[in-house]
Amino acid sequence: MDLRQLEYFVAVAEEQNFTRAAERVHISQSGVSAQIRQLERELGAELFDRSVRTVTLTVAGKAALEHARAALAAAGAVGQAVDEVTGLIRGRLTVGMVIGCTLTPLFDALSAFHQAHPRVEISLLEDGSDRLVEGVRGGTIDVALIGTATATPDGLDALTIISERLVVAIPAGHPLAEQRRVTLRDLVAHPIVCMPPGTGLRTVFDRACAAQNLHPAIALQASAADAIADLAARGLGVAVLSNSMAASYRDRLTARTIDDVETPALLALIWKSPHGPAVRELLVHGRRAFTEPDAM
Repeated sequence: MDLRQLEYFVAVAEEQNFTRAAERVHISQSGVSAQIRQLERELGAELFDRSVRTVTLTVAGKAALEHARAALAAAGAVGQAVDEVTGLIRGRLTVGMVIGCTLTPLFDALSAFHQAHPRVEISLLEDGSDRLVEGVRGGTIDVALIGTATATPDGLDALTIISERLVVAIPAGHPLAEQRRVTLRDLVAHPIVCMPPGTGLRTVFDRACAAQNLHPAIALQASAADAIADLAARGLGVAVLSNSMAASYRDRLTARTIDDVETPALLALIWKSPHGPAVRELLVHGRRAFTEPDAM
């Protein structure tokens, strides 16, 4: 038997379908079937029950599965160990980014990493912060830039990039613009435009309202700060943003810190330990990009 046969065996066992397994390992279904048949002949036992629509493991297949996974993991560890000694990093890196948050330093870090390690394939995806956290926990995402109300999500490591108070942003002539001090109770007397649930900023806002038993009227929601600012500038509601977000719209909106919401909204890089050399190297570039003067 060889590692290729074990890889196909594990793929069929996990997918419970020869067609999906073939797509996963990027060969034809007939090729997967032929290799599995050869492996079964070598082992002297059938590994799958093919009599039903869903492919299931036989008793022999169940006994073999964990050993096959262990063999593949050991083979991968051999390659990784050699790569670390020679300084070569390869493979795939999946990076998550919260929707509507396009920070230049993140792109700088990805660019520097790609130049240093061109054999690593980088995938970048956008999603809500809560789903990005679950992706990192589940291993489908290697590193993610999220908005959060917690410095370090449970079970993960984190590097805080930005920590800022919440502000309300209002157009000229709005009653709140005349106040030097704005409280949460002042704010919730008006329709509100803010980010959707699952974002760090919204979590901070919702928790602050719940702590005071306040029930804000969320008029409109948007994932991008630009959209929130545009809606507020048109008088459709008062915008809840972070301080640096609101600073970009000073020509249209007046920002007031929400005086009694002291918990900051955080922007953080998160990852799961233990991690491989590609994640370690990306974090090196990420720390450098986000901590250089004028990086944000």
